Amino acid sequence: MTAVAIPAFTVQRARPPWLRGPSLIGIISLATWLLVAVTLPLWSPHTPTEVVGGRLLGPSWSHLMGTDALGRDVFIRALYGSRISLPVAAIVIISAVLVGTIVGAAAGFLGGWVDAVLMRAVDITMAFPPILLAMAITASLGPGIRNVLIAMVLVWWPIYARLLRAQVIAVRQREYVDSAVAIGMSRGLILRRYVLPMAYTPVLVNATVDFGQVVLLTASLSFIGLGARPPSPEWGAMIFEGATNFYQWWIAAAPGIAILLVVLAFNFVGDALRDTFDVKDLGR
Repeated sequence: MTAVAIPAFTVQRARPPWLRGPSLIGIISLATWLLVAVTLPLWSPHTPTEVVGGRLLGPSWSHLMGTDALGRDVFIRALYGSRISLPVAAIVIISAVLVGTIVGAAAGFLGGWVDAVLMRAVDITMAFPPILLAMAITASLGPGIRNVLIAMVLVWWPIYARLLRAQVIAVRQREYVDSAVAIGMSRGLILRRYVLPMAYTPVLVNATVDFGQVVLLTASLSFIGLGARPPSPEWGAMIFEGATNFYQWWIAAAPGIAILLVVLAFNFVGDALRDTFDVKDLGR
């Protein structure tokens, strides 16, 4: 009896979004920036305010991105800027998500007049362009990182309130929520156990992408003099310093490249999250 050879079939599994090119680059880039921000004081040869050489020296092996008008190392200052921009972005996003969760969950789950009142407040806030509203709030409170934080939280929370409200309304209409109501479970328990866990995925995706937007807005406010004050090595303030020394391009290039890398990294990671959870594009 002749043996029949059975062809072998190999099943090729698609690589998860986290292991694909842009997403992997974003994860590595973010991990590097976080590591730098945490460990920088341990290995940095200079402090951000230390005068290390002559004024306005060009890039060299001694100073990779040259020196500024006061003789400070621009590359080291750009690295130290991550210790300002990344924590500011994290605080703004976390605070905005918390406030937006409370408002959006209450509006979507309770409905009625509660929904009407809360959503009108959201509509009023979102009627203004975010950067103009942030500028107006910061200008009224005064320059400084603390006031920038307050302004950006006030600008960003309505985005998450509206997004979460829509998700809560969709989840609230599912059968398992009706079953929980039928057996007499309290509204608060239903919201915490059954509604919010199913409604939170788009919020997490949106928050990841918004990290980069907050970094940009923080730099913009500092660039126009409403954010961090000298000698703080905040990226926007450094770009403004470079604008006043136009022919010394390296002063603005270092923080500009840092902003570009951070924003791209957060966008890549946000795209990976969107693909992982199969979340449709989130419009504003």
